[in-house]
Amino acid sequence: MNKADCFKLGHVAKLHGYKGEVSLFFDTKNPEKFSELEFIFIEINGNLTPFFIESLQMKNKGMVKVKFEGIDDETDAKSLLKKNIYVPLSSLPASEDNEEFNDFEFIGFKVVDKNFGDVGKVEQFIDLTNNPLFQVFNEELQKEVLLPLAGDIIQKIDRANRVLHIEAPEGLIELYLED
Repeated sequence: MNKADCFKLGHVAKLHGYKGEVSLFFDTKNPEKFSELEFIFIEINGNLTPFFIESLQMKNKGMVKVKFEGIDDETDAKSLLKKNIYVPLSSLPASEDNEEFNDFEFIGFKVVDKNFGDVGKVEQFIDLTNNPLFQVFNEELQKEVLLPLAGDIIQKIDRANRVLHIEAPEGLIELYLED
């Protein structure tokens, strides 16, 4: 599995007891949407390694107590600490039509601005309290664009074709993409 095909869900935060259980931090505004996970990928030495979940218990503030198959003691669990965790984009839960979008839903979507045209692809959702952002990468120019999600910047969502139509504030995209 490649990182490009995955969503970074969070990280292994701390040990939970001495029988191999760990606490994960799900860095998303709706962690409960991931309460039925059967497996996750953990980044170890730059590679995504699958870990199957034996038990998962939602706690509070994005914390989740997890027992992985084959991780049965504190020593094995310690090797996972501070490692990033990922889930395949294909397994992300979709939003209901009448619901606000999920922060991770648009990763991989093409972004098209009303005035500028093709901006790039959404790489990441950055959940800043007062100013959530989409990190968009323009492959052709090898540059990133940070788009604030405040106001009505999103004009239309084409889920079928994975395109996000926006109208960015005047000059914002040019600030990032022009020399």
